[in-house]
Amino acid sequence: MQNLRKGSHSVHQLHVHIVWSTKYRYEVLRGDIQVRCRDLLRQTCDTLDVQILKGVVSKDHIHLHLSYTPKLSISELVKRLKGRSAKMLLEEYGE
Repeated sequence: MQNLRKGSHSVHQLHVHIVWSTKYRYEVLRGDIQVRCRDLLRQTCDTLDVQILKGVVSKDHIHLHLSYTPKLSISELVKRLKGRSAKMLLEEYGE
């Protein structure tokens, strides 16, 4: 059994595959925006103690295969990832 994560009183292996797309599947995740989005997702995962097992930022959607801790719900994880990345990208690249 690989990829086991240990807490103070538990051993767990929680994985989730998350996919989300841009509004109307517009191909806006290109060039600098794509690189910045990837960096923002990595930073958010580091702060939440989430490991990115695989991830792809395509032109119109994002795939993430994550390993997370039981103290974090999937809905909270998705809210933090999408919310922070969208807010920061809109502030930096308004167009």
